[in-house]
Amino acid sequence: MLKLPPNNSEDEEAWAEATKDVQKLPPKEVPPTAEVTLPPIKPTINLAQAYRGEDLSSLIIGNTDNIDAGTAKRFKRCEFPIEGSLDLHGYHEDEAREAVFEFVQKSYLSSKRCIIIITGKGLSRSEDKDNFLISKGKLKESVPLWLNSKDLRPLILAYNHPPAKLGGSGALYILLRRQR
Repeated sequence: MLKLPPNNSEDEEAWAEATKDVQKLPPKEVPPTAEVTLPPIKPTINLAQAYRGEDLSSLIIGNTDNIDAGTAKRFKRCEFPIEGSLDLHGYHEDEAREAVFEFVQKSYLSSKRCIIIITGKGLSRSEDKDNFLISKGKLKESVPLWLNSKDLRPLILAYNHPPAKLGGSGALYILLRRQR
């Protein structure tokens, strides 16, 4: 508990001298209460506008048939700058699903064009000598399925594995649609 020093008459005199010319401001004139109209709340994403009636067949890793040739060429060369990334290392599947949905939707709403999701490769050592490495990456398998869900598919043009320096098969390089 804070203890205040005892009142000092010198301090009180100094304060009185310093504040002797201070005057209270006149009260502001407050306009009569008017009806306050708040802006309407916009829905998170209008999926109908996002894809403009295009065929939304399931995306396959590396498939760019649904985008123009120039964009597809740039995408395959990973020439789009990465504007956001999500690293799922250490996430449980349910946490990762929520994080992926939130990340993709926020990225789309922020008008980001290209993002990356790092799933990890999910490799572990095996006792089987024929199969030195066995894929056990649950997130590596699940994230592409989530990206094809009805909530995210309209926002995504294509996705692919980036070059090894960006995560290789343990990541997904994702091209989002433009917000129109």
